[in-house]
Amino acid sequence: MGLFDRFSRGSRPRMRRPARDAARTGSTTVRASSRADEEYLEGFVTARHGVEGFVEPRTAVSDVTLLLVAHDGEWTRRRVPSVDWAHKFCNKHQVPSYDAAVVGIPQRMRDYIRRQKLQGGR
Repeated sequence: MGLFDRFSRGSRPRMRRPARDAARTGSTTVRASSRADEEYLEGFVTARHGVEGFVEPRTAVSDVTLLLVAHDGEWTRRRVPSVDWAHKFCNKHQVPSYDAAVVGIPQRMRDYIRRQKLQGGR
């Protein structure tokens, strides 16, 4: 085998085109949100106070997600049908909502994660 043989056209694996189906990205199947996700988010919002919502955009490996962060930094993340649905959900439950791609995640969530690691949780 010569030095440049592996770079020749014949030995290179062919790249597949992305799927046209919106539920698939390349070879990764993205699970859609479910009623169970919505029920869990509702339970989180009603059981805690000072909750804020952070809407995370669709990525190559996950669909649109809603990150809910309580006053103490406790958090949950679930898939949602769309960005618009996430903002409407937050408005319905009187929870302020933000675009996570713009504002990032709150420091209290990072602090909560650090506390959990120090205590041996999560």
